[in-house]
Amino acid sequence: MMYENSSLLTKVGLPKTLTWGYLGILIFMMGDGVEQGWLSPYLLSHNMHIEQSAALFTVYGVTIAISSWLSGVLAETFGPRKSMLAGLLLYIIGTVGFVGFGMANLNYPIMLITYAIRGFGYPLFAYSFLVWITYKTPKAMLGRAVGWFWFVFTGGLNVLGAYYSSWAIEKLGYQNTLWSSIFWVALGALFALVFNKESFNTHQPQGQTTSKKEELLKGFTIIKAEPKVLLGGIVRIINTTAQFAFPVFLPIYMAQFNISTKEWLQIWGTIFTANIAFNLIFGFVGDRLGWRNTIIWFGGIGCGLTTLLIFYIPAWTHGSYWAVMLAGVLWGALLAGYVPLSALVPSLVEKDKGAAMAILNLGAGLPVFVGPALVGLFISTIGNAGIIWILAILYFISALLTLFITLPKNKTQIETRKLYVNENINNGPLQ
Repeated sequence: MMYENSSLLTKVGLPKTLTWGYLGILIFMMGDGVEQGWLSPYLLSHNMHIEQSAALFTVYGVTIAISSWLSGVLAETFGPRKSMLAGLLLYIIGTVGFVGFGMANLNYPIMLITYAIRGFGYPLFAYSFLVWITYKTPKAMLGRAVGWFWFVFTGGLNVLGAYYSSWAIEKLGYQNTLWSSIFWVALGALFALVFNKESFNTHQPQGQTTSKKEELLKGFTIIKAEPKVLLGGIVRIINTTAQFAFPVFLPIYMAQFNISTKEWLQIWGTIFTANIAFNLIFGFVGDRLGWRNTIIWFGGIGCGLTTLLIFYIPAWTHGSYWAVMLAGVLWGALLAGYVPLSALVPSLVEKDKGAAMAILNLGAGLPVFVGPALVGLFISTIGNAGIIWILAILYFISALLTLFITLPKNKTQIETRKLYVNENINNGPLQ
């Protein structure tokens, strides 16, 4: 029975030795996502200015970006367990300070500092585990393995966190809901760090030693040693820039076509329900069709076209709710076309995968404030349509850049043979 279960996990792309870790990420991210939908309105209802709320989330975004970069190099230098534990501790310290001393007294300076500390938490925890995945997963199933990672990451943060908080704020109250997040992140850490017994090593050649300082510097020097890693980081920034730009201006634009804020929130929630499902699907597609092809055609070209569709559909259909919903769901599904990027970039290097992932993780963190910044800089001069075209063109540029993110020829041949052998082991000889 154990053999059969292991075989099933392998076929669906889950590294069986890291299964507890995936469950831990799901629960941790659910805890982290409890305040996403209500914190800003809550602060405004307690006499804070919109500028103060914006500054709070900007600082939070900056620390997320820094922590996202650090997660890769720290995971490789000290090991994912220690890096993930640091993320857990920073999250708890930040939450205790933010809720107990900041929100309780509406002390804005303390809120700024502690929410920033809290922002260091989830990237160190979640993205360090992603480094672990890239080291422990065979290349032939790496696309599926990272697809599962983004499935549990997004499912916890954007879906379970939202559903839980919608119940908890009524039953527990706002501040107690935030306090309860500590329980959930600790439970997630229990699964990911205690129940997960898998070891970690970077397979460094015997006799070769590298100082901690040199390991940390690799988070920057990797882009000189392998410039394609930098291209991957830029593509990763473009991947979710629109995700953080859309909420700034699209609800107001949609209102012009009688799509209410409530309807827009329903559309937005459905978009990410589709997205988490397609995170899995495109993990499989990437392993079959090719990582680059999936990113180029589904991610870059697909998201570019559907970004334009989201904007023009309301005018073409006179504000049809279901037409906008369909366009949004298509965009959310194709956004998952970038999932194989987490397999492609670390595969560019034989070692120092953590450093490569550091650049990729930085690319995941930067859009938190790059997206809103684009809107703030340009919307007064080029309007809603101009912003949409900037975002669409960025997607098309990402497709072009991905053309140049190629694996070494000999490595591609090796991985092709690995995939062929893997298919024969799992499915029997080809007919």
